[in-house]
Amino acid sequence: MAVIGWAARALVAFGLLGSAWVHLVVWRDWARYTDVVGPLFLVNVVAGPVIALGVLAWRRHWLPEVASIGFGLATLGAYVMSLTVGFFDVKEQFRTDEETWGVVTEAACVAFGAVLLLLRYRAERREVVRV
Repeated sequence: MAVIGWAARALVAFGLLGSAWVHLVVWRDWARYTDVVGPLFLVNVVAGPVIALGVLAWRRHWLPEVASIGFGLATLGAYVMSLTVGFFDVKEQFRTDEETWGVVTEAACVAFGAVLLLLRYRAERREVVRV
């Protein structure tokens, strides 16, 4: 179980860092010229590494895992809105490599963050049963 936990933890961190990188690239490309989306991209650029550090270093608490899931869901939600109804006047079309990598990295944040929470829940249940 420890190997699965470390692998999931590493994949969450890579997902967070990858998403931050994609947002930096897109911010440099065009998002810096938009009023709302540009600053939100910078929030992702900063939040990704901060949450990744938390996921790797603060293993005794569930908050970094929940933060990684929230990060992934919020970012994917904003992207889906930009594909469908628009997000603060931004309409995407899912044509670029950055969009693909953004979806992959943010899905990794959600999926492997959920794996970490499940592993935490199981470990805590075993400890309660042993006592």
